[in-house]
Amino acid sequence: MKNIALRSRPIWAFIFTILLAPTGGGALGMNPRLYDIGGPTLRDIWVDPSRGNDTNSGASRTTALRTLAAGWGLVPGGTTLAETGYRIQLAGGDYPAVSLPEWMNNRRGAFHFPIILNSADGRHAARLHGYLNISGSSYIYLLGLAIVTDRGYGGGGNAVHLEGCDHVLLRDCKLDGFDGQRNQPQETLKANQCRELYVEGCDIGGGEWMALDYVAVQGGHIVDSRIHDSGDDALVLKGGSAGIRVEANEVYGAGSIGLVVGQGTGLEYMVSPWLHYEAYDCKLVNNVVHNTANAGAGVRGGYNILIAYNTFYKVGLSAAGAPLFLTAQGPRSCDGDEAACRTRQSEGGWGPTIAGQGGEWIPNRNVFVYNNILFNPSSFRTLYSHFSFAGPVQPPAATSIPSPSVSDQNLKIAGNIIWNGPANHPLGIDAGTGCQPGHSGCSETRLRSDNQINVFEPQLLNPEKDDFRPAPGGNVFQAMAFSIPNFPGGDRPSRPAVPEGVLSNAVPRDADQTARTSTDPPGAYVRAKPRSPARPRSR
Repeated sequence: MKNIALRSRPIWAFIFTILLAPTGGGALGMNPRLYDIGGPTLRDIWVDPSRGNDTNSGASRTTALRTLAAGWGLVPGGTTLAETGYRIQLAGGDYPAVSLPEWMNNRRGAFHFPIILNSADGRHAARLHGYLNISGSSYIYLLGLAIVTDRGYGGGGNAVHLEGCDHVLLRDCKLDGFDGQRNQPQETLKANQCRELYVEGCDIGGGEWMALDYVAVQGGHIVDSRIHDSGDDALVLKGGSAGIRVEANEVYGAGSIGLVVGQGTGLEYMVSPWLHYEAYDCKLVNNVVHNTANAGAGVRGGYNILIAYNTFYKVGLSAAGAPLFLTAQGPRSCDGDEAACRTRQSEGGWGPTIAGQGGEWIPNRNVFVYNNILFNPSSFRTLYSHFSFAGPVQPPAATSIPSPSVSDQNLKIAGNIIWNGPANHPLGIDAGTGCQPGHSGCSETRLRSDNQINVFEPQLLNPEKDDFRPAPGGNVFQAMAFSIPNFPGGDRPSRPAVPEGVLSNAVPRDADQTARTSTDPPGAYVRAKPRSPARPRSR
């Protein structure tokens, strides 16, 4: 039990000061990856879908409200909270869609006074049979909630949609867009123009398009989560998203690419000063990605992107042809608001200003792919090649995009264990592609000298049963990881100037938070060790 201090107030306005640990157990100090909630001051609002009544005060479990809409209505809007935050305690049970707020707008908490929606009776005990749309709000924490999609509900929406929010935490939540027959939401978790967004220990799946899709999100992380079962890409960071760490997740069941940095965005949706690249300063480390139709990971219009110490298994399996990993130019368009597109370009942004115009024009710069395992067992292989490196293109002069636009400027690929197809399987470098002879980081000569390509089939404990750790004494330990250089700095566009970001590319711990040494091998895990009981996998 946490210590609870009660200030002297009427019973209807008890103020609680609590120290919140992760819902999934363990003290916060045990997992430095997590967002530190601190010790907020809170007033509890109780909601019970079976025993509550919206005429009650909501001050205690015995005087609970019936609907989340009523509970949300007790949180003051239009002002930044300065005396107390609010914790909506959702008792275990099923909350029908009609009991949820249609829109959750303009609620602004603060670090010491956040607004929390908490599953009071344990993780996933509060089951919301409807979707949450949250906009213009700050310091919103969703803890332990289950978002359930009923048959035929929510087609084209998002299980959770965040717009123009900051300091949002989703911890130990389950967002399930699968209604038993099909994936209903367009994206399961969708975030637009947000800052400081933290996703921890969540299970997010069942998107008709993407399971997780960020547009113009700056700051935060996605850690210790499962992102899965998407009709298209699984996890996408685009639209000028920046400063996001994607670590120790399991990503699987993607109808296209598993991890996507950059994709394609209308210029009008981007936020200054992040108006050039599709993604900046993103680090994707210690993840396991498996069973994807297209590449395990791809970068399309990224700047200072690290993809390191991940384990990819059964990726690039499309019968139409797909690689293990790809780089290409990111699409950029003006989707309709020409005035906004002109404004963004006048500020120094890259892209067209005519509605309907667009193309794959945004370059990559400083993409580092280090110390990963890319492993297709012997009965699987990519159809044509290990990699795909798009060649240079010429953007229209009116877009202000540098020309030629290339996908491989300072692309570095080293320290990776690759097992995929026959010994003579092509790398994917031909006339007109990127990584031509003489390229300092990814020419054919460098790829073959700096990576172990079809030298041995990696021995993992039991990948078919989701144990991707290296077998003790196995051949993975024959490979020593490369030292990852820092990003050079001083080479980002000057107008408008974006923050430099984190130039260091150190990855000191693995997915289990075991300390790495200079002699440890590639992949998400340093060594095999007893696993904690696995969470049940969705579908």
